Amino acid sequence: MGLKFALMIALGLSTAAQVHADIVIEDAYARAAMPSAASAAVYMQVRNDGPEDDRLIAASSESAAKTMLHGSSEGANGVVSMQGHAEGVLIPAGSDHAFARGGDHIMLMGLTRPMEQGATVGLVLTFERAGEIRLEVPVDLDR
Repeated sequence: MGLKFALMIALGLSTAAQVHADIVIEDAYARAAMPSAASAAVYMQVRNDGPEDDRLIAASSESAAKTMLHGSSEGANGVVSMQGHAEGVLIPAGSDHAFARGGDHIMLMGLTRPMEQGATVGLVLTFERAGEIRLEVPVDLDR
């Protein structure tokens, strides 16, 4: 098996699902409104297969000056607002949590490079129990 093929398989596996302790990260992708945007969001499914709750308490990326856990919600008048999750995001035992458009997401602000289709973004998620999980998240501007 050639080195290029082995690297392609490793990259494919690294973006399909990441497992660390009892936390499983699936279907992660990054998206910006335009390739020249100053900010972007990361979406994913986080599953806790363990017997105890865990909490995502921080995220960081070298691709952005600032990385934050954010949530979006629609107010009574239909206006959508974003707020930071200073206390983190609870991932209940035996359950999952969607970081999806229109809801919770990881915000990348002050991008250090353009978000180009097919590129990857390095991301570190920090959980209270599981610790750090490092991901290479694909940029998918079509989703």
